[in-house]
Amino acid sequence: MSATTVPPAPAFESRAFLQAHIAHTLAFYECSACDPDGGFFHYLLDDGSVYEREHRHLVSATRYVFNWSQAYRHGGEPRHRAWAAHALAHLQQAFCLPAGHPNAGLYAWTVRAGAVEDDRALAYGQAFVLLALSQACRVGLATPQQVAAAFDRMEHAFYLPAQRAYADERGSDGRLSDYRGQNANMHQCEACLAAFEATGEARYLERAESLIERFAFELADPATGLICEHYDLDWQPDWEYQKGRRDDIFKPWGYQTGHQTEWAKLILQAHELRPQRRWLDRAAELQLAAWRHGWDAQHGGLIYGFGPDGSPWDRDKYFWVQAETLASAWRLWRATQEPQFRQQYLDCWDILAAGGLSL
Repeated sequence: MSATTVPPAPAFESRAFLQAHIAHTLAFYECSACDPDGGFFHYLLDDGSVYEREHRHLVSATRYVFNWSQAYRHGGEPRHRAWAAHALAHLQQAFCLPAGHPNAGLYAWTVRAGAVEDDRALAYGQAFVLLALSQACRVGLATPQQVAAAFDRMEHAFYLPAQRAYADERGSDGRLSDYRGQNANMHQCEACLAAFEATGEARYLERAESLIERFAFELADPATGLICEHYDLDWQPDWEYQKGRRDDIFKPWGYQTGHQTEWAKLILQAHELRPQRRWLDRAAELQLAAWRHGWDAQHGGLIYGFGPDGSPWDRDKYFWVQAETLASAWRLWRATQEPQFRQQYLDCWDILAAGGLSL
């Protein structure tokens, strides 16, 4: 190829492109992420080298189970199933809090050198455990009974029947905090959809649908239609929580661009299982609002968050925001055939392919 030859643009809608991208991503982790002593390393540089060997985070530990299970489901490589089993064994051995602990049976937030470091039990993390077990169940590494036990633990520890929502955190002493938020509920919705697909048990789909109704409809901001991040004990939006702070990526202030599109994606997943036109319309509303307030017209990509008046708050770009938006845009394009959603999908890939971000 000469210096003046321009390589062809990637065919972002082609199966071959997507499969090659997945293979490239998996290959990055296959090089050095596996820890033969248990689980996988969580802190890798761009060249794949490990820069922190001892610290492990519940979310990353569960995602390894999810990713390798999905890789095996779609690619059929036996080593990916073996790695999913390796990740699952470490998750259960290192993170599950023992009998006698105030949060016994739930999973700790962080581990260091094989020992529990932060023994708080966050509903956000427990939802990821349910998601991991659901995917492991689909490849024969977990049973429907284990999936049910994870759901029941969440039910006992966090579910508030009168509010039809989950509380957020149990401290080291087992006491429930006053904080209420949408993020754990969103990921529990995701996990319940996965649990239903893994087991066929109706209660999981019913809970996912209930969470959609609660957060995407009933608790949505009546002025903007958007889904708020933080609430008080009465489930009223709390705009003072974390105001002025930018150092907490799990509980940031303002509207989260990626959470609007992630809810859109989950609503569309539920819509595919049990179609409702109002859900399709709601997913489109969330997607369009996120794009309107979150797309960086100058540099491309979606920003992390914006304020209640729609002005940018956190202009940083995170990979997961783009990934969720790719998924929701493509699902909306398939469901509605409206060209704007196809264009959103292509625009997201354009900025990723240009080297601005990496999935």
